Amino acid sequence: MLKKLIWLVLVAAQISFSQSKITGHITGNNSEVIPYATVVVKGTTLGTVADEKGYYELKNLNAGDYIITASYVGYKSSTQSISIHDNETKELSFQLEEDTTLDEVEVFGNRFEHPDKIEALTRLPLAPYEQIQSISIISDKLIEQQGNLTIADATKNVPGVYTFATYGNKRESMSSRGFRGIPILKNGVRVHSDFRGVGVLTDMQGVDNIQVLKGSATITQGVATDLGSPGGVINIVTKTPRYVSGGNVSLRAGSFGQARTTFDVYGPLVKTNNVAFRLNGALERSDSYRNRVSSDRFYINPSLEWKPDDKTTLTFEMDYFEDSRTPDLGTVNLGENDVNNIYDLPHDKFLGFSDDKSLTSSASYSIRFNRELNDKLSLRGAYYKSNLDLDDKGASLGGVVEDEFGDPVYNQRKRGYSASTRSDDNSVLQFDLIGEDINTGSISHTFQVGFDYRTTDYSTWSQRVSTVDTIDVFTGNTHTLPDDLAFSNATTAGAKSKAIGFVAQDVITFNKYLKTFLGIRFSKTQTIAATETTESDAVNPLAGIIVTPFQNINVFASYTNSSYPRTATRLDADGNELGNERFDQFETGIKTNWLNNRLRFNFTFFKINNKDINLPVYDENWVATGFYQKGGNDERKGIEVELSGRLLENLEVITGYSYIDAQYKEHTSFVYGSAPLNTPKHTFNAYANYSFKQKLKGLSVGAGVYYTGERPINDWSAGAVTHEGIVPNQEPFYVEAYTQVNAQAAYRLNNHWNFRVILNNVFNEIGYNAYRTRFINQTNPRNFAAILSYSF
Repeated sequence: MLKKLIWLVLVAAQISFSQSKITGHITGNNSEVIPYATVVVKGTTLGTVADEKGYYELKNLNAGDYIITASYVGYKSSTQSISIHDNETKELSFQLEEDTTLDEVEVFGNRFEHPDKIEALTRLPLAPYEQIQSISIISDKLIEQQGNLTIADATKNVPGVYTFATYGNKRESMSSRGFRGIPILKNGVRVHSDFRGVGVLTDMQGVDNIQVLKGSATITQGVATDLGSPGGVINIVTKTPRYVSGGNVSLRAGSFGQARTTFDVYGPLVKTNNVAFRLNGALERSDSYRNRVSSDRFYINPSLEWKPDDKTTLTFEMDYFEDSRTPDLGTVNLGENDVNNIYDLPHDKFLGFSDDKSLTSSASYSIRFNRELNDKLSLRGAYYKSNLDLDDKGASLGGVVEDEFGDPVYNQRKRGYSASTRSDDNSVLQFDLIGEDINTGSISHTFQVGFDYRTTDYSTWSQRVSTVDTIDVFTGNTHTLPDDLAFSNATTAGAKSKAIGFVAQDVITFNKYLKTFLGIRFSKTQTIAATETTESDAVNPLAGIIVTPFQNINVFASYTNSSYPRTATRLDADGNELGNERFDQFETGIKTNWLNNRLRFNFTFFKINNKDINLPVYDENWVATGFYQKGGNDERKGIEVELSGRLLENLEVITGYSYIDAQYKEHTSFVYGSAPLNTPKHTFNAYANYSFKQKLKGLSVGAGVYYTGERPINDWSAGAVTHEGIVPNQEPFYVEAYTQVNAQAAYRLNNHWNFRVILNNVFNEIGYNAYRTRFINQTNPRNFAAILSYSF
């Protein structure tokens, strides 16, 4: 018995000493250590996890041939074969390629996945190419290439999107398809709830992508006074956590005293790789081409993501922005309102006061929940919230001064002063049940059923001095505000609103050639103001079809309508409420993608009519009677053409053209056939970026051309309206068209350092963005910037 026991021990010892071992290190593309990577032996249950230094050991292996796989979240798995003998230790190291879809992120976004958070708007798990509406995506890659710092800088790459007004360089209000001030969202929620879309400010550092949705986006987002603008929606999406460690820092210096620094850090927080974080930030100060104008800002964007299991994801985000800047009244028009005689105000002249200041503080928060119920069904929930505080103090320009004979002296203006604040609080709670590729016989359904609950709560305060002094724009003027200002009585306003919406959509696939879209939304809105509470209901349908005659070509057509309840309580001559106005939208076009989704071409025709307007009624002397009537026809129609992506492996392009025919065809207040203010018939954009792959490897060069056509500075009153520079029966002048050319060059060294130079407005062509005649602001003259960044 003892002999047998000794024999067994000797055999066991021999077996143990004859075992082999494989060791190695796991690193990334740039030789950075990848801690806690998983290493497994294919076809067995053997495996291990690397330590914090990326080192691993596979012990107690028998002699033989093995296939070893190393993997880590955020990297592509790597597999190698190895043979080992008895009592042998071999080294087998892995260098994993980062799987951040960098090669798949084009200038229009990710090549194979739908953009982050787009489901907050479309509510369907479909890529833009598959959707029934016109959707344009601007990726962070494009924003970085072009060095974009503003919403206008980025969205000029989308056909038919243009600046409506900056209100004295205080905010960015964007327009599309002839509609003023379309909603600008941050992660799916409005920041500023003013129905006129007066715009917001934000920072591009934390932007993952910008989504521009047009057409039938209204069906999923509500009535036309909220996110369902017939002209479109701009959604600014912030960056989210990544499960691979990394980041970058940058320093930018440019014209007019610009100094800007940014950082972006991300990675997993725990060894189990189910919790990750990201932190973005920016700090900037800058002067202006105009004397006495400056700005500074602070931005921070933290986020956290948790995956409690392989079917559930929770994402927490915050976005905080502070901006302090000098409002710039701009210049004046030296003539009647029907003559374009905009004064080229010298840059050393400033028409305001030295203590003019516009302060913006905004924050948005979001919690997103995604749960896969099975391989076909998922539940998505989200809560979005935003806060905005505005504090504006600054000069204003009044009417033209008249001489002793009563003739206007256009270079002399009355100057006033005003102070105002606004507090804005918005929230959205949204839940959707999503079904993907669920078959009923030979027919496949991708559907969404959900609801959203939105709240807004705003309050405003203002007071003003109508005339402080009189200035001459040709000469120097005082910039000191008098101490004895006689302010008018302060005015306050505010309102709360609550809206609930129920949405259902079904994308029915009959075969590879034919799909139909069916949808319906019910919205109920309640607005609580100081003197009254109003309620309105709306039911809005969506119907569309996609025909795919050939692979990669989708021909689509859709109809939807959106409701406008803001004027619903207006009364007719018999004292009856007229109810909601309605916008009818028809859209058709072609969407294509080529070269393995690297290149996309879209063509869209749209026609939007509002024939259900609650119009004011005037008597024969153009005096308002106090009641209203149904009727009218405001029409917007046009085309949009877009080509974007990679023509070659190292050549990226974005081109776009839009034609907008916007008319007041039948209206009691405006001239038949006249266009709404600030609506250009033509816009054009073209951008190309070329990367050198062999000679001059690491160098890339790019350039863009952007054209904005002429547009009326104001509405053309038929005799009743005299609002802000409008003279009844006088056709307003047109702001001239302008073209801006930008150029960029970048050089990347050792996958860490990157140096970029930017030259904007190469030919120093000056254009103007105007809000009626109150603000006439020029575009930036030629300017330069250099950016040095380090990635880790």
